[in-house]
Amino acid sequence: MEWLITLFNSAQQWLFESIIQPIMFQVGMASLLEDGYDATGWLLVGLLQVLVIVAVIGPLERWRPVEPVTDRKAIRTDVIYTLIHRLGVFRLALFFTLAPLFDSLFGMLRVHGLRTFNIDAIWPGVTDQPIVSLLIYLAVFDLLDYLIHRGQHRFDWWWSLHSLHHSQRQMTKWSDSRNHLLDDVIRDVIIVVVAQLIGVAPGQFVAIVAIAQLSENFHHVNARIWFGKLGERLWISPRFHRRHHAISLVEARQGDPHLPAQGLPRSIELARGCNFGVLLPLWDMLFKTANFELRFDPTGVEDQIKPGPDGKVRNYGEGFWSQQWLGILRLLRRD
Repeated sequence: MEWLITLFNSAQQWLFESIIQPIMFQVGMASLLEDGYDATGWLLVGLLQVLVIVAVIGPLERWRPVEPVTDRKAIRTDVIYTLIHRLGVFRLALFFTLAPLFDSLFGMLRVHGLRTFNIDAIWPGVTDQPIVSLLIYLAVFDLLDYLIHRGQHRFDWWWSLHSLHHSQRQMTKWSDSRNHLLDDVIRDVIIVVVAQLIGVAPGQFVAIVAIAQLSENFHHVNARIWFGKLGERLWISPRFHRRHHAISLVEARQGDPHLPAQGLPRSIELARGCNFGVLLPLWDMLFKTANFELRFDPTGVEDQIKPGPDGKVRNYGEGFWSQQWLGILRLLRRD
């Protein structure tokens, strides 16, 4: 593990000194060099993630595809979303807009005596071991992601944004980052606040985010992959997550009492969906939202194929900007 950290740090240092630092001097951002170095780490992680998506996850779609690729334009839009998030464009925007607010907020809380609750200090000598603390934080943030995901489906205003993610009818390895930017901002604010409150080290936070993101890319892969009866209950598979995106389950997500429940368990009806987990199926099993049916259904949102009262199906947009704009209109109930 040490050699891997050393290799990453060396690569980060080279990338910063060779490319990022000269650019920052050129554009008059020398006062932000420390932040620029941290951002270089995120950029390097993003580049490595894209490499893994293409070289490791990509071949799985050619090996055992669930469905043939018929809409390459939609997939190209998803690639744009992925590059925006993984190569730091989204984080850079957050840095210049929300970072000062966070600094002021947490500074004020510390002045008033609010202390960070360090989870890795619960059992000195055990929980402060790097691997142990990483596993603990992975479990904590996985539970947090599960709860956030439940909220995205439970609250109508949040679903109006999150439904963009579900509107992809051609789900692939690139579909994970297909989100409304406002939806991402809300989620990231929650994650950052919790990370500050429980004392996650910056290096560990980067590792947690990278593991979760790559796992989510794998979950969305267009491949007939499942882990068997035992494995499906240990780690989330593409089959498990595809059930979450299945268009046949959208009735439960929307919570419309006039639509048939299709024999779904009451807990799934109330949650407006199933299989909300990001890494571990554990939370879905504990809260009774797990669906282990061995099926690979079409994906999408019900109102994309079922006309509404006006006789029209809902349009979620084809390009990046149209999808973002239509999400705002849905939020304002003007679509």
